[in-house]
Amino acid sequence: MVVRMSDAKLPLRFQTPATWAPAVLAEKLALLNDHAHLEKKAATNALELLNRWPEPNPPENWVTAMTAVARDEVEHLAIVTRILARRGGRLTKQHTNPYAADLHRLVRKGRGPEELIDRLMISALIEARSCERFLLLGEAITADEQTGDKELQKLYRGLWASEHGHYLTFIQLAEQILPEAVVARRWDEMLDTEAKLIAAQPPGPRIHSSVPTV
Repeated sequence: MVVRMSDAKLPLRFQTPATWAPAVLAEKLALLNDHAHLEKKAATNALELLNRWPEPNPPENWVTAMTAVARDEVEHLAIVTRILARRGGRLTKQHTNPYAADLHRLVRKGRGPEELIDRLMISALIEARSCERFLLLGEAITADEQTGDKELQKLYRGLWASEHGHYLTFIQLAEQILPEAVVARRWDEMLDTEAKLIAAQPPGPRIHSSVPTV
């Protein structure tokens, strides 16, 4: 079934179980460090996409969208880094994200507009998956009003709305490059692949980890 790009509901085909959130929250500093690196990469990615505008000229909405995403992600990076520092943690220099690396192998490099929509679709997938995970984290923290971490609860609840907006931005831009039906077919393929990739990730205190086995 082809997923309509205009559907505001997250179209992810692997639904993360609620058990994922308490497991990663057991190591909050490591989770926050991973989260900060993701925000940094998201800002960098938006600026890189800014330079990949469709020919012949940079459309105004492309520049506006990418600079808005980059600005949001930099702000999120600052917030997460401050929380991490206040809790005695630090942002590490080295960081790997096997989930994102696996997704980027799907890019059809050297194929013009097809490469560009692939990069937009991957950005949308990462934002959508992050959106799902932030919602789960916010709900997990809220579950215990006595010991709940109000600071992180506020963080993740606020980020859910922002990431949802970014996910929609990327898919809407893709539909302006190639016909909607073409984009939708590729999106359909990527959704299936992403579901397999996220389920195969190693467990651990990361936003894009898999669910730990008991």
